Amino acid sequence: MNDVVALALLVVVVIAGSALASGIEAAILTVNPARVHELANRARPLRGARRLDQLRQRLGRTLAVLVIANNGFNIFGSLMLGGYAAAVLHNHNVAGVALPLFSIGLTVLVILLGEILPKSMGSRFSMPVALASAGAVHWLGRLMLPLVLLLEQVLPAITQDNEISTNEDEIRLLARLGSQKGQIEADEAAMIAKVFQLNDLTARDLMVPRVSAPTLDGGARLGQLRPELLANHAEWWVVLGDEVDEVLSVASRERLLTALLEGKDNLTAAALGEPVEFVPEMIRADRLLTAFRRDTTGVRVVVDEFGGFVGVIGPEAVLAVLAGWWRRPQPASEPT
Repeated sequence: MNDVVALALLVVVVIAGSALASGIEAAILTVNPARVHELANRARPLRGARRLDQLRQRLGRTLAVLVIANNGFNIFGSLMLGGYAAAVLHNHNVAGVALPLFSIGLTVLVILLGEILPKSMGSRFSMPVALASAGAVHWLGRLMLPLVLLLEQVLPAITQDNEISTNEDEIRLLARLGSQKGQIEADEAAMIAKVFQLNDLTARDLMVPRVSAPTLDGGARLGQLRPELLANHAEWWVVLGDEVDEVLSVASRERLLTALLEGKDNLTAAALGEPVEFVPEMIRADRLLTAFRRDTTGVRVVVDEFGGFVGVIGPEAVLAVLAGWWRRPQPASEPT
């Protein structure tokens, strides 16, 4: 084989090897880890998904393998090419002029075709590239295992597991970016932000205070309560006893009005009530929403740390936060 052709083939091999290592490294780094985890845990995972998930979990080791391969082509390959090129060009008596040009040309080709272009393509097509190359990277890592284990002893950071995790700020940011890019609706992004707001609110923030809560005297008869029931359109009423803070039950307006229409004026409010569910005023709104989902009674009586009746709250108060209807009450301004 002509030595010039052999030199050209070696240049292609070095650049192609560098390009493959660079592109795969960029793809594995930029692929969405949550998406990879989801693909790997399907009932019928995509080919290469489980292997890629394993590589992502030991990302330090995976990157060490790819960096070794990439620099092996870039550094060792370039040195070998330089020595071989010097011998070939010397045989053709053009080493004085052609060797510097060859060195410059090889450097430019390695930068453009071995680094910049493949990394751009790997980042753009990260998922298909990462899935297709996961098996090869795995076996390359097995071949380099002694060297990688030695590096892990010298650099313990390589052994650190790469766990999938996130926090509220990241999810809020992703939702906002998704809305800006048109990937999700603006109202969906706003609702995601409001879901996290539930963790910062308590029943005390959302309840109807006792002074405004609809209450009935448990011993009063429906006939006596008719004007009050017709004038107030509250869905639920708190039925009180004779003692201070004595809550007997809660009664729905529908049941009370039905009894009136049926002529049961002699029944008392307590007789038409339902068992009451008490919640502390400092319970978080997200836990309260979960409680409403488990038990659809429809209303909770809020009590303070001493068990005193301080307010009433229904699921609509929590849903109002998610819908964006609720506004935090502003403190009254002091008179000037």
